[in-house]
Amino acid sequence: MRITIDLDREHRAKLLKLAARRGEKGLSFVIAEVIEAYLGDTTAKDRLRKRALALRGTLPKAEAESLQRAVAALRAFPNSASPI
Repeated sequence: MRITIDLDREHRAKLLKLAARRGEKGLSFVIAEVIEAYLGDTTAKDRLRKRALALRGTLPKAEAESLQRAVAALRAFPNSASPI
């Protein structure tokens, strides 16, 4: 499929240089690879975000209580380096 995109001169120059190093005459393969990398990265980040959200609320009770005590101690001494 053909499409027209606007690139600034710096990006175009860098993409052409990359294509030339690979022995390509045009930008199609380079741009396709960049798009695949971007989409793959976005998908990976979405998976990590979903995993992190699934862990919400799974802190064991003893660790949660310890964390609450540590936070309370820090809030009691806001200007000191560490009360613990």
